[in-house]
Amino acid sequence: MNHQTKMKNLFTIILIIFFFFYKPSAALGEGTLSGGWKPVPDVTDPTVVYIAKFAVDEHNKEAHASLKFVKVVKGECQVVAGMNYNVTITAADGGAGKNYVALVWNKPWEKFMQLVSFKGPV
Repeated sequence: MNHQTKMKNLFTIILIIFFFFYKPSAALGEGTLSGGWKPVPDVTDPTVVYIAKFAVDEHNKEAHASLKFVKVVKGECQVVAGMNYNVTITAADGGAGKNYVALVWNKPWEKFMQLVSFKGPV
């Protein structure tokens, strides 16, 4: 086998390996990347519920409202300088519960939590 044939075979093997491991969704920005939003797998997780209740309490203080936390409907988290939580919350104000969307920035090692936004009902 001459040198040129060996190089062609090596190149073919490299291409096969590349295409075996290549993920087009990651190249197009569709994959889950560090810093990207990831679904919260368990909306009943105590940390997620605590953050959602914090969001309702902070909203009540800022808006002079009286919403009562009911449950977390869904959520996403994002690693930043800490963790962002984007949670859809059911809360009630004396009547039927309605959904609200809150964004909370959490840095637990600093005991820091901030309500970034609270929208709704949605």
